[in-house]
Amino acid sequence: MTDNIDNPLGNIFITHRAIATIAAQTALTSYGVVGFTSRDFLRGIMNLVVRDQAYGVEIVVNGDQIGIDIYIVIEYGVRITEVASSVASSIKFTVEKYTGLTVDRVDVHIRGLRISNMD
Repeated sequence: MTDNIDNPLGNIFITHRAIATIAAQTALTSYGVVGFTSRDFLRGIMNLVVRDQAYGVEIVVNGDQIGIDIYIVIEYGVRITEVASSVASSIKFTVEKYTGLTVDRVDVHIRGLRISNMD
């Protein structure tokens, strides 16, 4: 479950979990994102037992291309399409910048809305 990059100084191994952690931290800093959710019920229950920093992020590697699926909860009242577009482009840029790998796609799945402040 690692991606191997050969260079003149040796090999670099990047795990899927490292890529998922970069994507998750990038999404959390995006405007309108308030949290993550899982793809299915069982993974949500597992996260209650074991806290995972890459929760809500799935990485698919196809050759030298990376696909990222992220499941987020956003703030009520923000434009859903704008938040999703911003999250996708931020994740693509950040993962490519830090890993040097090519991100083929970032699919943002909005799984809920949260009302933070009732004032």
